[in-house]
Amino acid sequence: LEILLDGGIGRGTRVLKALAAGATAWRVGKAFLFSLGAGDQKGDERLLENMQKEISRNMILMGCKKIEDLDASKIIYRN
Repeated sequence: LEILLDGGIGRGTRVLKALAAGATAWRVGKAFLFSLGAGDQKGDERLLENMQKEISRNMILMGCKKIEDLDASKIIYRN
């Protein structure tokens, strides 16, 4: 089953959750429009830079050295 996440991604942590759940692709959506409106191309570049930093920082906190090491049990809490 291929999982594609359409929108709802505004933070790097949500990217990690999607990847841990098995998503093969994801789309940022409105976040690009907001950053584009606020700061033109530089705004979008800053958004991507911030997301990359957040992904890297949270992977370190989870003890993952590469994307393949992501495990849903480390990220997604289920009742």
